[in-house]
Amino acid sequence: MRTQIIVVDDDDKITSLLRRSLAFEGYEVTTANNGAEGLKLLLKADPDLLILDVMMPHVDGWEVCRRVREGGSTVPILMLTAKDDISDRVKGLDAGADDYLVKPFALEELLARVRALLRRKSDKIEDSGSKIVYEDLALDQDSREAIRSGRRIELTAKEYDLLLLFMQNPRRVLTRDSIMEKIWGFDFSGESNVLEVYIAMLRQKLEDGGTKRIIQTVRGTGYVLRGEG
Repeated sequence: MRTQIIVVDDDDKITSLLRRSLAFEGYEVTTANNGAEGLKLLLKADPDLLILDVMMPHVDGWEVCRRVREGGSTVPILMLTAKDDISDRVKGLDAGADDYLVKPFALEELLARVRALLRRKSDKIEDSGSKIVYEDLALDQDSREAIRSGRRIELTAKEYDLLLLFMQNPRRVLTRDSIMEKIWGFDFSGESNVLEVYIAMLRQKLEDGGTKRIIQTVRGTGYVLRGEG
């Protein structure tokens, strides 16, 4: 069965270009011209990847992304937008997007990111119903919640992916570049602080009950999941 991709964009030139280009690469492509139509498509289909424009009439891309994640779908989402501000990128990723590409984009780059997202999807290990435990912290892969000292912590899609990476590599120092590659698939720029923003948000949630810091900074290198030290 061919890989199925849904493209949602109100620019007919973009949807036409992507339909032809992705089909040439062997993908099965369905398109929608606005967010409302895109949501209807998603009710009928279970795609392998969603390419989603941000600025659209009726329902914008951020809202579509949020509703998709609230519905429990883990489909990889690549967002397209003319907005290049870091706050807009963080907003899209915080809504549950997996990758972010600014218009105008090179078709070769978009295809490379599509391949990377599909590759990470196929490599993901599903362990439904199980928990990963480290010290007083547990990650419930069924509910996608963290549990610390009996306190349940709701996580956004990216916070969950980030914590899962740490929980799968306890006491192992993870470099900034390796985290960016595994979680986002690319680095926004050398000056981007998106990882630091997510680390801070994750720490705030994990330490909200007054518990000790468990994600430590290794200066000049990256981060590590371990107790205080």
